[in-house]
Amino acid sequence: MANAATATVKAIKRDVPFTWAGVDKKGNRIKGKDLAADEQSLRNDLRRRGIIPNKIAKQLTLFNSTGGKVKPEDIALFSRQLATMMAAGIPLVQSFEIVGNGHDKPAVQKLILDIKADVEGGSALHEALARHPLYFDDLYVNLVEAGEQAGALETLLDKIATYKEKTEALKKKVKKALFYPSAVMAVAVIVTVILLIFVIPQFESLFKGFGADLPAFTQFVINMSRWLQNNGIMFAAAIAGVVYAFLYFKKRSRKMRETLDRLVLKAPIIGPILEKAAIARFARTLATMFAAGVPLVEALESVAGATGNIVFENGVMKMRDEVATGQRLQQAMANTQLFPNMVIQMIAVGEESGALDEMSGKVATFYEADVDNAVDSMSSLLEPLIMAILGVLVGGLVIAMYLPIFKLGSVV
Repeated sequence: MANAATATVKAIKRDVPFTWAGVDKKGNRIKGKDLAADEQSLRNDLRRRGIIPNKIAKQLTLFNSTGGKVKPEDIALFSRQLATMMAAGIPLVQSFEIVGNGHDKPAVQKLILDIKADVEGGSALHEALARHPLYFDDLYVNLVEAGEQAGALETLLDKIATYKEKTEALKKKVKKALFYPSAVMAVAVIVTVILLIFVIPQFESLFKGFGADLPAFTQFVINMSRWLQNNGIMFAAAIAGVVYAFLYFKKRSRKMRETLDRLVLKAPIIGPILEKAAIARFARTLATMFAAGVPLVEALESVAGATGNIVFENGVMKMRDEVATGQRLQQAMANTQLFPNMVIQMIAVGEESGALDEMSGKVATFYEADVDNAVDSMSSLLEPLIMAILGVLVGGLVIAMYLPIFKLGSVV
């Protein structure tokens, strides 16, 4: 029973950042930062890594946090830093030491130093990365493995860094396209609810002294306010339940996600942006994989998962099956009916000239720029539309409340 309690305490105990100084196996004085549950755990870990610690101190951080989650942009930055270090001729283990100890976020420090410890223990870099699947997907690991096998790890790391930077930039553009209208509409709904619950009842008590029938529009708004006051909690709970059920089934049902992805691609304004983003990710991933020397059939399998849309993922997997039976890539792309003719023709030129990676890269660059322009255009297009919706919602409530006052003024 005591053992179970101890295990539970250890399970919920969170790692905290420490700074340390010590001596390595060669007698060199070194220092660094690490996350650990307590000082003794860190001391034991350092000794396993061949470091004799002389000084260990808990690092003071805001709210005593561990630095938050490791985000995709952190992995992109790590990839660029590691590529730069390797290109400068710095050994891999030393590169990890420099990048890890130089990072401001303790969670990223721990991840990098954990990978460094695995590499020092004799693991290949791709094996060490594969032990952290939440941060390094199969595509990343496969590219690193290809670089190790070809003896050109620094070159592949540079390509990986470029790939991660481009894909993360594209994701930010798509999120920007989705976030702006969603945020404004959410604020509009919140303001409307506040008016209905707190402001409209004040006008209602004022109108009771008029002794006359209220305009139909005003009465409708007052009735809506009463209903929201009486059933607001149940209504909010129902909405929360619907949202939870939607997210629950979306996460577990591939068929539902496929249906949603198909509908989103057909949506006005945002649909074309998401379609161009999927094509850009397809082309960027294909260019990176092919430049790394990965065979086309194997590359297409990784490309399918990187498109970010199940409709395109299924299409690329069909392309892979056709290419595996001897079909040309351009014909397999045409058979899916997902890619514009320009993309197919550029891929065809790349196949015929033996420069598929270069042509795919040009396609990716073109569509990434196109997505950027489309997001800016969409923002300009939606601004007047959103203002109109806000005006109808808030202005309609204001007009409804002032109509009886105007009517009373005309009678007087």
